[in-house]
Amino acid sequence: MTKREMFAHIATVNANDAEIVEFCNHEIELLENRKGSKTPTKNQKANEGIMDTIAEVLGGLDGAVTVTDLIASSEGLKDFTNQKISALLRKMVESGRVVKTIEGKKALFALA
Repeated sequence: MTKREMFAHIATVNANDAEIVEFCNHEIELLENRKGSKTPTKNQKANEGIMDTIAEVLGGLDGAVTVTDLIASSEGLKDFTNQKISALLRKMVESGRVVKTIEGKKALFALA
């Protein structure tokens, strides 16, 4: 049972107590407000910029490349680790922006 469902249940069970009903409705409202305020964090905004850079670099390359080759081919990506770029590429693959292919033990990435 979620918090929202619990507060709704408490309000229903105690419908004759206005103070409890008011409290439960207020708590439900706070939960709804929290759910609606999904603004990106500072890191999420930075990651979006990095993913845009990755897309630009992949667009300028011929064929699919490894993460290491991708980092080496761009000054804008040299400050980031393979793990960081790999994680962002995984998100880009999930969203359909990038295509991942496997050749032997190497993962190759290209724009979709």
